[in-house]
Amino acid sequence: MHDSGEMAVITHETDVLVLGAGASGCGAALAAGGKGVRVLLADKGKLESCGSLGGGNDHFMAVLNSGAPGDDAQTAIDFYCTPMTGYTPAHVRQWLDTMPRMISMLKSLGIEFLHNPDGSFYRTTGFGQPGSWWTHINNGKYIKRRLGGLVRSRGVDILEYFQCTRLLVSEGRVAGAAGFHVLDGSFHVIRARAVVLALGRLAGRVSVNSSLNPFNSAFSPFITGSQIALGYEAGAEIITLDTEQEATLIPKGWGCPGMNGITSSGARGINALGERYMAKYHPMMEVGPRCLLVRGTSQEQSEGNGPPFVLDLTHIDKDILHHLQYDSMPGDKETWNDYCAQAGIDFSTKPMEVELSELYINGIMYLKDNFESRSVNGLFGGSMFHDFSGSICSGYIAGTHAVEACSRYALADMDDEKIQQEKERVFLPLHTEDGIRQEKFEAAIRQVMNYYMGYVRSGKGMHVALEKLAFIESRKNEVMAASLHELMRAHESFHLLRTCMLTTMASLERRETRFVYRRSDYPDIDHSYDDKLLVVFCKEGAPYCEWRTPLVPQE
Repeated sequence: MHDSGEMAVITHETDVLVLGAGASGCGAALAAGGKGVRVLLADKGKLESCGSLGGGNDHFMAVLNSGAPGDDAQTAIDFYCTPMTGYTPAHVRQWLDTMPRMISMLKSLGIEFLHNPDGSFYRTTGFGQPGSWWTHINNGKYIKRRLGGLVRSRGVDILEYFQCTRLLVSEGRVAGAAGFHVLDGSFHVIRARAVVLALGRLAGRVSVNSSLNPFNSAFSPFITGSQIALGYEAGAEIITLDTEQEATLIPKGWGCPGMNGITSSGARGINALGERYMAKYHPMMEVGPRCLLVRGTSQEQSEGNGPPFVLDLTHIDKDILHHLQYDSMPGDKETWNDYCAQAGIDFSTKPMEVELSELYINGIMYLKDNFESRSVNGLFGGSMFHDFSGSICSGYIAGTHAVEACSRYALADMDDEKIQQEKERVFLPLHTEDGIRQEKFEAAIRQVMNYYMGYVRSGKGMHVALEKLAFIESRKNEVMAASLHELMRAHESFHLLRTCMLTTMASLERRETRFVYRRSDYPDIDHSYDDKLLVVFCKEGAPYCEWRTPLVPQE
C-alpha cells in the first residue's frame, strides 16, 4: 500500500486555472494565453489526446449569416434561449460571435472542411434546428493533437495527469483546486485568481449499450460528471439535469459518435416492420430533436416493432456516402473502418443495424452573462454548449472573462487543515484493505441507473433508485484501490455517483414526458413547465431542488 503521508505535496500559483484540457479547456487556454496573465491548464490525461475531441470530430456547428433560411443570429437565439435551457441571449450571441474565429483557427491548423462546388460550406440540418448549421470535417482525427500544439505555443503552463478532486473555496469565491497526479501519486494544490471549469458536458459510464462494456461508448468514457460534482460541491447552482439527459443511435454493439452526420445527410430509420417510423414522432423525422429519435426508437421497441432497427443510406448520393463512411466516421473514431470490415457494413449497398446507445447526463452551472457562476465568484463555466462547436466556443468565452476577473480577485489564503483533510480523503482507498473493489462499486451505480433510470421510468422507481444510491454512497469509505490507476477510477466513480444522485432527484421533480426519457406515470407534456427552470444546489449540506421562473430578455 502507498503511504499518502509521505507523498510529495506540490503547490502552484497561477492567475487563471483551466480544469480540463478537452475542446472546452483548450478554448479557454487559447483565450487566456498571451494576455499578460499566468495560465495553467490541467487534465488527468495527455493534452494532445484527452477529452472527447481526442478521438476526433467530424462536425462543427456554425451559424454563418449566409442568407439561407434560418442561418442568422436571431433565429439561433430564439431557438436556444428558453427558460428551460438557462441560456440568455448574451450567452448565445457570444457563442455565435466566436464560431467564425474558431473555424478560422481550425483552418489555420490544416483542418479540412467539406465544401460545395461553388466553394460554400457543405452543411446539413440536424437535431430539430431551424437552419442547416452543421459543417462537415474531412480529417477530424487530427484536430486534438494540432490544437494541443497550438496551446503549448501560447506559453500556457500544462499540468498533465492531474485528477482534480476538490475546488477550494474561500469566503464565497473559488480559490483554486486540489488533486493528485495519477502516475506518481503526488498531491497538488493550485492557487488561482479565477478558475474555468471545463471538464466536459456529457457524463458517461451511467449505463451501457448491448456490448455491456461501459468503456465502449459513443463519447469519452473518462468524463464521469466531474463538471457537475465539483461545481455542486463548491456551492455552484446546477441546471438542466432534468432536461438534458442524452443518448443517440449507434451501430449495433459498437459505441461511436458521428451519427448526426449520417442522419442529417438523409438516412432513414426503419423498424422491424419495414416502416420509416420517425414520422410518428416528429415532422422532421430523423433530423428532428435527438431526444425524440431516441424516445421514438424506445417506444417502437417497447411495442414490439423492433429490433432490429436500421438506418438506410442506400438512396444518398455516392460521393456523400463515401465521405460519411471513409472521412466523417473515422474522423470521430479511428477504428470505424475495422468495425465495418468485421460487420460487413457498406453504406452504399445495404442498411446498417443500429441500437439505442448508453445514456449520458448533461448538467451545466447556472451562469451570469459573463459565464461566471451566479453563486461562486471567480468560477467560470466552460463546456456550456453542445458538441465540438459549443465546447470550444464556450471555453474560449469563459477564458476571456476569466482573464478580466483577475483584476477583481487576488490570490486567497488556503486553509492548511482543510487541505490536509482533502489529502487524507483522496488517498484513503489506497489504505483500505478487505473493502469494495472500485469496479464493483461503480458497477452497482450503473446497475441502479440501468434498472430504474432508463428510457422508461416512474416516480416510484426513482424513489427506489435514490434509496439504493444513498446506500452505495454510505459505502464510499470502503472502496479500495490497489494502484494509482484504480485510485483515479475510484474518484471518477465518486463523481459519477454524485452526478447520478442529483440527476435522479431532478428527474423526479419533472412530472411530465418531454425529453429523452418517458415517465410512465406522467406520459404527457405538461406546459406549466414551459417557463420554469429547475435549479439544483447544496443547502445545509444536502442537495436541494428549486423551481424558478427566469426572465429571458429578448433582443
